[in-house]
Amino acid sequence: MATADIVSLMNETHPQVKPIIEETSVNMLSNDEFDPRKHIDFTPPANILTMSDLKLPEGTGVSPFAVSDPFQLFTQEAVQRMRAEIFSKEVLENCKYSSNLAQCQLRGFAAKYAPFVYDAWKNPETLAIISKIAGVELVTEMDFEIAHINISVKSEKQKAEEVEAFLDRKLTEDDEGIAGCPWEDDKPIVDWHTDSYPFVCVTMLSDCSSMIGGETALRTGDGEVVKVRGPQMGCAVVLQGRYIEHQALRALGSTERVTMVTSFRPKNHTFRDDTVLTTVRPISNLSELYYQFSEYRLEILEERIRNQLKTMRDAERSGRKMNTKALKGFLQEQEMFLAHMNKEMIDDELVTKGSIDDSHLFSDFGKSKRKRVE
Repeated sequence: MATADIVSLMNETHPQVKPIIEETSVNMLSNDEFDPRKHIDFTPPANILTMSDLKLPEGTGVSPFAVSDPFQLFTQEAVQRMRAEIFSKEVLENCKYSSNLAQCQLRGFAAKYAPFVYDAWKNPETLAIISKIAGVELVTEMDFEIAHINISVKSEKQKAEEVEAFLDRKLTEDDEGIAGCPWEDDKPIVDWHTDSYPFVCVTMLSDCSSMIGGETALRTGDGEVVKVRGPQMGCAVVLQGRYIEHQALRALGSTERVTMVTSFRPKNHTFRDDTVLTTVRPISNLSELYYQFSEYRLEILEERIRNQLKTMRDAERSGRKMNTKALKGFLQEQEMFLAHMNKEMIDDELVTKGSIDDSHLFSDFGKSKRKRVE
């Protein structure tokens, strides 16, 4: 499908969203399967912040890791292949969502419509890279979350006007020796939120060489805001987003900002799973979401029960007494696990499409900063 056809389709199906796709025919791209030797170009992040660095309480999160600096992950060819699949007719017609947090999102498309994207995130080498950065072995959360796409676009005229306004304001502040709230904070791409899933990898799919801003803002434990530099095309940032309030700040100097957010969870069944569906229920096919959520959670429960049975049988065979206290503790933990599952699966008719409330935020700070995205 040619570039012109993709742009035309976006204009017809979502007039407010007109991403500028490079003038490259999809037919000019190779159709090879994802190959880590060809499509991964990994350079480790220069720096990693821990939960302690962000002044968050000890024990916050699954691991001490909080967020990485941007790092190179995919080649330019891989990015173009991903863009071709993301902006295909099938994805745009069947997988587009919007909410009060973000205007245009693509979700739940990879397994059916985007084999290159799907294989890229399922590949053992990709998983090994993300796991090493996060400090814990990870797997993709579920197929429906490979991968969430956020799209923000503007015309050339809007881009020029925003840059001019930013420079005028900066000049005024420099002259008067004042520093107000950053311009881009007024209209974030994605407002203050915590993610539904333990870990996310945010990959940039746009050319950011002339971009001003576009950082990710993180709220620290003492209420301060720390900014993490936005990645360049093909680069990524890993964040333990379930436990850190954050927002994507608006970028100037470019006509588009397309990011791919892929979610992960610990592979080991003994790790706690704090996944919630708060921010994804209103922007998902609930049948697919609930099935995949239930499937992996029940698989975790299955592994835990099998492990507990082995422990009991080994004790019995060796002539040891039944450890009733330990078993009751195990049962109580699984009761809480099932209760959490049940709570997250709200009846379909009670879910308001596109409406995400503040219940996922940890503090009044985030709630007070929430504004509807214009």
